[in-house]
Amino acid sequence: MRSIVIDDDVIRELAIEQAVCVRPVMRRVTDRATGEVTTVPIRCGVTRDSVCPSCAAKARRLRMTQCAEGWHTDAEPAVPEHERADEQSVGTLDDESAETEADEPRQTRSTRRRADAPDLPTRPTDPRTIGRVFTTPDGKTYRPSMFVTLTLPSYGKVRPHLGVPVDPARYDYRRAALDALHFPKLLDRWVQNLRRCAGYQCQYFGAVEAQRRLAPHFHAAIRGAIPRATVREVTRATYLQLWWPPMGDPVYVRRVPIWADEQYRDPNTGAALPTWDEAIAALDDDPDARPAHVMRLGQQVDVKGILGGTPDADRTVRYLTKYLTKAVAETYADDQGDDSAYEAHIDRLHEHVRWLPCSKECANWLRFGVQPHDAGPGLVPGQCASKAHDRDHLGVGGRRVLVSRRWSGKTLTEHKADRAAVVRAALEAAGIEPPAANRMAAETLHQDGRPRFVWDDVPLSQYDYGRVVMATVIEARRWRAQYDRAKELLAGTDPPVDNDSATASVRARSMRPALTEGI
Repeated sequence: MRSIVIDDDVIRELAIEQAVCVRPVMRRVTDRATGEVTTVPIRCGVTRDSVCPSCAAKARRLRMTQCAEGWHTDAEPAVPEHERADEQSVGTLDDESAETEADEPRQTRSTRRRADAPDLPTRPTDPRTIGRVFTTPDGKTYRPSMFVTLTLPSYGKVRPHLGVPVDPARYDYRRAALDALHFPKLLDRWVQNLRRCAGYQCQYFGAVEAQRRLAPHFHAAIRGAIPRATVREVTRATYLQLWWPPMGDPVYVRRVPIWADEQYRDPNTGAALPTWDEAIAALDDDPDARPAHVMRLGQQVDVKGILGGTPDADRTVRYLTKYLTKAVAETYADDQGDDSAYEAHIDRLHEHVRWLPCSKECANWLRFGVQPHDAGPGLVPGQCASKAHDRDHLGVGGRRVLVSRRWSGKTLTEHKADRAAVVRAALEAAGIEPPAANRMAAETLHQDGRPRFVWDDVPLSQYDYGRVVMATVIEARRWRAQYDRAKELLAGTDPPVDNDSATASVRARSMRPALTEGI
C-alpha cells in the first residue's frame, strides 16, 4: 500500500486552522530514570502574524483576557507591597521598566515648566485604583471606565485615507522619527501627569499602534472615570524635553570613529571622542543649552466612556488589541507590496530612524561625535542592535502593550495559567484525565537529587517538519475533542470556574483554543 505524502505547505495551513504553532522549537528530553528519549515540540511564541499566525493569535487572546479582567473590576487587585511603593515613586509604563534617563532630575538646570506649556492642574490623590460609583436619580448604580486615544502632532499634510505626504520634501521626517523613537517616554510623562490630576491612582492597559501615516498612537483602557476636560487639559500640558548632546548634524558620515586604547577616536587625528558623561556635563555647564528634542502630543484626543459587561466594552477590547500581531510598517501596507508611494514613505521614514540615536547606549552616537554610554568595541553607526531602527518597527522598538502594575494584580504568566486552569477544571469535572501539567518538567528531581529530565536542543536538520507539525495537529484535535466532550457532559451544571463577571464574554470567546496552549 502506497503511503500518502502531504506537502509541508498544506500541513502549515492545517496547523494554522487548528491553532498549532507552524515553526516549533524542538527539544530532546531524556528521562534519566528510564533512559527514554522523547522529542518535544515547543511553541515559538512570536507575536507577529506574518511569522506564526497561531502563536500571534494566542498572544492576542491572552492580552484580550488581561485587558478585560482589569478594566472594570470593583475590587482592588492584590499587589505585593514593594511593587506598590515602586509604582508610587516611578509611575512607569509597564511593570518592569524604570524611570527614563530623560526624566531624571538635573542638578544644575531649572525644573520650572516651559513658558510655552500650560500649567498642569493638580488635586489630592486617593490611594484607590478602582473608579467611583455613580448613582442615578432612580437609584441605579454604575461604575464607568474610559477608553482614550492619544496621537502625535502633524509633520506635514498627508493625503486622506492614504497616509502618504502631499509633499514629501516638506514633510518633517526627522521629527517624526525622533517622536517615534521616544514615544514611550512621552506616554510615561502623560501617565504621571494624569495621576496628579485624576484624584486617584488610575490604572491602564494600553497598546501602541501605528496610524496610517506611520506615526505611533496610543489606545488606553483606563479604569475609572476622569472628566474629559481634565484628560484634554493634561494632554495639552504634557511635554518631554530630551536633554541629550546635540544630534542635528552628523560629524562622521563617510569615515567612522575607530576603537583604540579602550575608547573611540577620530579616524584622522586620533583624538578621543567625548564620552557620554562628558557630553552631558558640557550641557550642564552651558547656561544657554537647549534640549536636543522637545515632544508634545497632538491636539486630537478621543475620550469615550465605557460600562463594563456591555457589548461596547467587548468591542473596544477587540479594537484595542486589533493590530498587536502586526509590525508598524506592515499595519497598513499592501500585502503584495504594490503601493509604491506608501513603500517610499516607509523608506524615507526608515532612513531617519536608522541613523538617529534611540538611547544613550546607541551606536549612532558615534555618528554625532559622542561615545555612547558604556561603549565597547564593535559599535557601528547605523547598526544599533535595537529593533527600533528596523524597517518593520520604524522607531517603535519597545513593548507594544503597556500595562500598569495594579491593573489586574496578575502577571501575564498568571493570566495564562488561569486560562489553562479553566480547561483543566472542565475536564476533571467531566471525569476526563487532563495531560499532566508538569510532565517532563525540568524541576522534577531524580533520586540522586539532580533533575530527572534533561532537555537538549534538536538541530533543525534532524527532524521532519511535516511529521512533527502533523503529530501536533492530531494531538491538538484530540485534546479539543476531549474538551468539547467535557462541555457536553457538564451541560446544565454549574461551571467549574466562576466566570460571572464583566470579563466573562471576552474570556468565553478566548477559551476554546486554550486547551492546546496551556496543558
